[in-house]
Amino acid sequence: MPVYLIADVTVTDDAWVPDYAARVHDIAAKHGGRYLSRSGNIETIEGKPLGNTLIALIEFPSREAVHAFADDPEYAPFSAARKAGSISNFHIIDDTDLAGGIPYLPKG
Repeated sequence: MPVYLIADVTVTDDAWVPDYAARVHDIAAKHGGRYLSRSGNIETIEGKPLGNTLIALIEFPSREAVHAFADDPEYAPFSAARKAGSISNFHIIDDTDLAGGIPYLPKG
């Protein structure tokens, strides 16, 4: 079952960004990850703005693949740099429909 990693990031020191942006795509791809979006064009249409610098949405084939990516020793220095230079939150969601009203999604 595909899952989606949502990374919401507020950059506090952008020194890590160029190297991270250039290299992490390949590490995610090694684990079946595919970036669907990595954007700073964030518009809040309802509720409180997050104040984020960027949000990335990455599709992975499974939760295990996301954890393999996050735990990959090759990713470790990039993760450490991101954590040192930002306030970051990573969330995993799957493609189930908790309310059961979307016919093309599995019921949660």
